[in-house]
Amino acid sequence: MKERLYYIDWIRIFLILSVFFFHVGMVFNGWDWHIKNDVHLDSLNPLMAFLHSWRMPLLFFVSGVGTRFALGVRTPQQYLIERTRRLLLPLVFGILVLVPVQVYVERIDSYSNLLDFYTHFFEGVYPEGNFSWHHLWFIVYLFFISIVFVPFIFFFRSDIYSRVVEPRFELMASWKGGLSLFLVPLLLSQVLLRPYFPEETHAFYNDWAFMSLFFIYFFLGFAIFGNDKVVGHLIRQRRIWLWSSVISIALWIWLLDFSATSVIQITLDLMSLLLSWMISLTALSYGARYLNKNHRFRKPMNKAIYPFYLIHQPVLIVVGYWVLALPVTLSEKALLIMVGSLVIIVALYWLLVLKSRYLASCLGVKK
Repeated sequence: MKERLYYIDWIRIFLILSVFFFHVGMVFNGWDWHIKNDVHLDSLNPLMAFLHSWRMPLLFFVSGVGTRFALGVRTPQQYLIERTRRLLLPLVFGILVLVPVQVYVERIDSYSNLLDFYTHFFEGVYPEGNFSWHHLWFIVYLFFISIVFVPFIFFFRSDIYSRVVEPRFELMASWKGGLSLFLVPLLLSQVLLRPYFPEETHAFYNDWAFMSLFFIYFFLGFAIFGNDKVVGHLIRQRRIWLWSSVISIALWIWLLDFSATSVIQITLDLMSLLLSWMISLTALSYGARYLNKNHRFRKPMNKAIYPFYLIHQPVLIVVGYWVLALPVTLSEKALLIMVGSLVIIVALYWLLVLKSRYLASCLGVKK
């Protein structure tokens, strides 16, 4: 793949920005988080559950597409070196420098200052202890998936794939709604693993149901967007994906009115899987049709979005800690947290990250 897919950049930018606003919502909804407003808005919970059901799977889907584009003619060894530099170095830096700030703010009454907290950072694993990777779980999972994916690079470059698998793949995609058949491996992964790993923990060692889900999204992103004919079918059928998304969302909302029984929860999980896949296909098909355009802001935003993701949560938590103490309304608190955090993040990026090549490398900034 030689021609840059601008819409992948735009979708990635949108998704990372949505993570920021999602975490602002975590300050005010009814779920546990590092800092909480004294008044909780439980009405936010269904909206955020809906966003959570498709936002991260789509991000892994897009990561698979980006990997196909970035791989080019690189060898698997070159690919692993690039993934290590772009993922492992920022992960280590984030765990040692960024994450301690947010854990310290959460437990600020237990320590005299941040330096005092650092002496206890490796005492136990969060939430009982202090050590954690928190929002960097996405980097951990993406790095692991990137390593596991290496053997499939040989498969996609083999004659078996180009002569046997790819023609059948193109045929399936040409059927109306044919790409919905990939719900089968997604569903199968959850049927087999959810009984043993029911919760999304982000802890890696006990999160294999969701790890398998994210791997399949990554794999499908790599496979689908490596074939122009398949992408063409995806775009032409975009209205199918849109209406499928609308119907699945409506059914999901309808199910929320029922009592929380085990049967209803299983059905909701299945509907979440359905709407996640349909929304992913909708976003990418409409993105490919209407967003595949360059803009003078695209390149700098695409360059900044990865360090933005890395530093946004500790900044948001520090700003939120001070704002929540102010005698202002809930809406004013939300606005102050959003604007204040964005200003500080942008300032840190322009005044510190871009001025230091070492810091830029630690935060995964492309040269």
